[in-house]
Amino acid sequence: MTTSPAPRGQTASPGRDDHRWLLLATVAIAQLMVVLDATIVNIALPDAQKDLHFGQADFQWIITAYALTFGSLLLLGGRIGDLFGRKRCFVIGLVGFAVASAVGGAATSFGMLVAARAFQGGFGALLAPAALSVLAVTFTDPSERNKAFGVFGAVAGGGGALGLVLGGLLTTYLDWRWCLFVNLLFAALAIVGAGFYLHDREPHQGTLDIPGTLLASGGLFGIVFGFAHADTDGWADSGTLVSLALGAVLLVAFVLVQRRVAHPLLPLRVVWDRTRGGSYLAVAIAGIAVFGVFLFLTLYLQIVAGYSPLKNGIAFLPLTALIMVSSTTSNIFLLSRFGPRLLMFLGMILGGVGMLLLVRLPIRSTYTVDILPTLVILGLGFGLIFAPAFNSAILGVRPQDAGVASAMVNTMQQVSGSIGTALLSTIVGTAMRGYLTSHHPVTPLVQAAAAVHAYHVIFVVAALIFFGGAIVVGTLVRSKREYDLVAAAAPEAPDLIAAAH
Repeated sequence: MTTSPAPRGQTASPGRDDHRWLLLATVAIAQLMVVLDATIVNIALPDAQKDLHFGQADFQWIITAYALTFGSLLLLGGRIGDLFGRKRCFVIGLVGFAVASAVGGAATSFGMLVAARAFQGGFGALLAPAALSVLAVTFTDPSERNKAFGVFGAVAGGGGALGLVLGGLLTTYLDWRWCLFVNLLFAALAIVGAGFYLHDREPHQGTLDIPGTLLASGGLFGIVFGFAHADTDGWADSGTLVSLALGAVLLVAFVLVQRRVAHPLLPLRVVWDRTRGGSYLAVAIAGIAVFGVFLFLTLYLQIVAGYSPLKNGIAFLPLTALIMVSSTTSNIFLLSRFGPRLLMFLGMILGGVGMLLLVRLPIRSTYTVDILPTLVILGLGFGLIFAPAFNSAILGVRPQDAGVASAMVNTMQQVSGSIGTALLSTIVGTAMRGYLTSHHPVTPLVQAAAAVHAYHVIFVVAALIFFGGAIVVGTLVRSKREYDLVAAAAPEAPDLIAAAH
């Protein structure tokens, strides 16, 4: 098969087609490690609490420490990869993530575990954009690109559910610490693959935008911290309000600065494109709603239905499998026929329908009747959203912008996850308190009913978010004809502005 010449910045070895697929496997392993860590540790928290003697209120900070550094440093990590070489950032990120995981697994105190999680997030912010941008500049043939991003989308979309399964297995049969130690295996495999198959070309010219870096990192930190703070201390708390307000002001200032500097951290041409902008929003909107499944369905299964961590993880296997099937199928077979707009629109609709089906959940449920059909629908929907969105979010970017464009995808996913956790947790708490206030006496059965009622409210809210996402995607993302024009010209003429603009 003859392929077009590699564009400047391509990281695969020229003329070695087989190595591109081995490089894809390397990148997928690294991405899986990063995505797994968002959920695998959640399963381990109760056992870690017993071992390290910290309170249940401190659970949040083990999750938030990772989210804060990861979410606030992603844009910086993406631009560093563009300027100084993606292989270098990829390997440094892998090594740093592995070391931080080892420290966390060996933690002897709560503070040591939180610090390790923060360093995991920081190195993940260097690693994740490099991984996605490697694919962006390596797979330029449309059919190969669709296959590669189908695999990547499957990992990005299904990794969180797989983390629940793996976390349950490791916690049940080994120890909670292995939920962190397992990253050493993933990192080692990816480092070996990067050594053999990842090749940097000359770094792109430019300088690091220091004002933009400070404004973006500070703004994202403020937003993520504000939502995390709201989850523990409430929306009226002064710390929450100040953090959110400061984060918003810094991000507005960041956009103004990016319009004026010669070498911006985030060139606005990356996000002004309709399809890329719509894809970023699709990832963010779906990320908020997806937490309605991963977090609150997990709580339902463990607290109300009485599932063990292992059984809880296994219950999510159909969701994981369907995400992987849907992601690869949508990108390999459907994207070229129907374009990303229709696929993401249908994915959002399926997500909303699946969430509404969860409103039927009773206190005593049957897995095959009450839960499994919903997981099948949601798995199909998530795959239709994430794989085309990841592909379209970096389609047509200039090679020197691939890292920061990739970082934007990860940033939207990470920040939306923090927003989803805080927002939906607040709604759950309010709904549960309202139910208990109107039902006396408060017996164990009433408490279970209150929890189920609160989860029903969350699933309705998540459904509305998905339906809103369908409107956004249908409005912003290009039609198939316009998308095909950009896709065909992308290797030769990045950042083509279609007539639809």
